[in-house]
Parts: sequence; C-alpha cells; structure tokens
Amino acid sequence: MKHIYLETMIGTICIAEENGAIQKLLLPNELFSCESKEEETPLLKRAAEELREYFNGERREFSLPLAPKGTDFQQKVWKALLSIPYGETRSYKQIAEAVDSPKGFRAVGMANNRNPIAIIIPCHRVIGAKGELVGYGGGLECKRILLELEADKA
Repeated sequence: MKHIYLETMIGTICIAEENGAIQKLLLPNELFSCESKEEETPLLKRAAEELREYFNGERREFSLPLAPKGTDFQQKVWKALLSIPYGETRSYKQIAEAVDSPKGFRAVGMANNRNPIAIIIPCHRVIGAKGELVGYGGGLECKRILLELEADKA
C-alpha cells in the first residue's frame, strides 16, 4: 500500500491505494497507521487532483477506482452512499431501506462509521431523521463544512 498526504480546507487528509484502487481516505483527526509507504503514484496524484477540484467546488463526482475493504453489508451501504447526489442528504433510515434492511438504521450507522474512503464515498451526506448532523468520523464540524461546501455549489 502507498499513500500521500493532501492539505485541504478541513486539514491534512491521507489517501492510500493498493493494486490500482483507492483503499483509504483518512480525515484529519484519524490516525494513519498502516504498513504503507509514502509515495505519489499516478493514481494517488489523480485522486489528489480530483479532491482539490471537489474542495474548490469544481467536481461533483469522483472517477477513481475504489476498493474499500468491508463486510457484504458494509459494501451494500457504501454502494448506496455513492448514489446520494452531490448537495443532497439522506437519513440513516433511508439508506437502511435502500439496502433492503428497513429496521437496520443502526447497522447502517455502524457501516457509515467504518467507511474507509470518506468524502469519495460520501458518508457525510447521511444525517439524522430530523435533519440533524449526527455521527461523523471526521467530527461534526468537518461534516458541516463538507455539507455547506456542497450546498453552496449545488
């Protein structure tokens, strides 16, 4: 696995790839601890460019190969997150229904929490049933910034 760091409006993030696919995007408050070498590969360079465009409000969708590691249920949730349009949000309940687990909103929350490729797999677009900002690995302030960035550019 290889990784690079990228300075963004939310702080320093870390992007990691292995075997030609992005496997991790860690937010500023997450510790980067894996047996990984800091090295800019063509894919990591492209990922950094797409993220810069996103933070500048110039990109709404990413075109990167992704390979998040997780359970079958987590994979289903992460795939559902990818279908949430830029500038929109969904509740945990809506995601649970989308993955055919209508009472599984807590399990959706846990899958969201374990999303290894934040921002690109947009777990920040999942909010509480009453529209409140709840639970985000990068912290609620980071979630608020990402949602406001998208709302301003939508």
